[in-house]
Amino acid sequence: MRLVYFAWVRERIGRTDEEVEVPEGVATVADLVRWLKSRGEEYEYAFENEAVVRAAVDRVHAGPDRPIAGAREIAFFPPMTGG
Repeated sequence: MRLVYFAWVRERIGRTDEEVEVPEGVATVADLVRWLKSRGEEYEYAFENEAVVRAAVDRVHAGPDRPIAGAREIAFFPPMTGG
């Protein structure tokens, strides 16, 4: 699965994207975030306030309870405003 990071999420993690093999039991976006936070300080910092970071599964906005099975790409980004 490809993970993509944008804006300050990318800056805090220190990479734009990565390929990961998600462990068994990681079934939702929220599970994925919890697993990522366990991977190191940079992830813990990027997701310190899980409610703020947004996700898109295969380019469709997704909430924390969205299943990730079969997803090819999950993107994480801060909230955006229009103008």
